[in-house]
Amino acid sequence: MFAADVLKGKVALITGGGGGIGLEIATAYARLGAKVVVASRNQERLDGAVASLAAQGLEILAVQTDVRVYEQIRDAIETAVERYGALDILVNNAAGNFHCPTAELSPNGWKTVIDIDLNGTFYGCHAAYKHLKAARDGGCIISIATMLGLSGWPGAAHAGAAKAGIISLSRALAVEWGGDNIRVNTISPGPIGDTEGVRRLYQETGREQLERKKTALGRFGNKSDIANAAVYLASDLGAYITGENMVVDGGRWLKYVAA
Repeated sequence: MFAADVLKGKVALITGGGGGIGLEIATAYARLGAKVVVASRNQERLDGAVASLAAQGLEILAVQTDVRVYEQIRDAIETAVERYGALDILVNNAAGNFHCPTAELSPNGWKTVIDIDLNGTFYGCHAAYKHLKAARDGGCIISIATMLGLSGWPGAAHAGAAKAGIISLSRALAVEWGGDNIRVNTISPGPIGDTEGVRRLYQETGREQLERKKTALGRFGNKSDIANAAVYLASDLGAYITGENMVVDGGRWLKYVAA
C-alpha cells in the first residue's frame, strides 16, 4: 500500500507501544523505514515487542516509561533524540480504561484514566515540542482518541472525557504550533477486534454482537486499519493535514444511536 521507504529518515516515539495498536503502529513505521522508540510502563511487554520485531528483522528501542510522570516521558523523548539525533513523530497512544457506571466510579479511578490518557498526551506534546519544532521536514503529532469522546461514553465517562480533551487539545496545538511547522492530528478508532480493549469492554461483558451492529459496516476493525492511518498522517502524503480527527470506525459514529 505504501512505498517501502515512505518513512525513511524519520524518528518516531510511540507511547503505549508495547502491545495492541501502539505496537502495530511501531511495526508499520519500522517496516517503512523509520527509527522507532516505544514507551510503556510494562517492561515485560516492551521485551515482547522488541522480540516480536526482531523476529521480523526489524529493530526498535524500548524505554520503560509512565506517561503520568512528566519527567519520565521527557526522559524517553530525550533518549530517542540522543540515540537517533532527532524526533520527527510523536504518537500518543498510551491509554487506560475500564467499564464502570459513573455512580460507582471512584475519584481515584477517574483520576487514573485522566492522568494516563489526557495528562499523558499533554506531557508528551509539551516535552516533544522543541524537538518537533527542530525537525528537518516538520514535526508530526498523532494522538489516539475516539468519537465516543464527542458523543459521550456511557459506562466509561472517564475515558470519554479524556478523549474529548485530547481532541480539543490537539486542535488548539494545531493552531498554536502550525507556525512552527508541527502538524497535530488525532485518530479516532472504532472497535478494533484484535485488541485487549475490545475483549475487556465488549467481549467479556457480552456486548460483542451489539457493538458489531452499531457499526455501519457491521464488523470490527483490525489494528492494521489504525496503523495505516497513522502511516498516512505521519508521511509526506499527509503534509497539508493538521487539526484533523481522522475517524477510522467503520461508520460507528454515524450509526451508534440507531442500533
